[in-house]
Amino acid sequence: MEKRIKESVGTLLAHIIKVDHRDIEKEAPLFCEIMGQNFDCTEEEARAFLEEVIDKEYDLDKHIDIINQALCEDKLSKYHLLEQLNHIIYSDKISEEDYKIFEDIKERLFSC
Repeated sequence: MEKRIKESVGTLLAHIIKVDHRDIEKEAPLFCEIMGQNFDCTEEEARAFLEEVIDKEYDLDKHIDIINQALCEDKLSKYHLLEQLNHIIYSDKISEEDYKIFEDIKERLFSC
């Protein structure tokens, strides 16, 4: 289960980088730091995962559902995840779409 949560959290964080067409080289250190803190990923592992997510199609709804199921009773972890997502958003240019995505994710995480 931890592997699925790791993949889903990583996909969620990478999604903001992908949809905004952000510079991966600039965003990778923050992404790697967050994944290292949450899942003990090495920088190389996190960077490879980020590059993989940027280049592939994924079902964001599925990943949000996996996170929601795993953290259903853990509101503190949900807030922490939203804080990290917000950190990614603030790391570069902020768009209105970023906050639509953020608000949608927040609503879905707290619908449990």
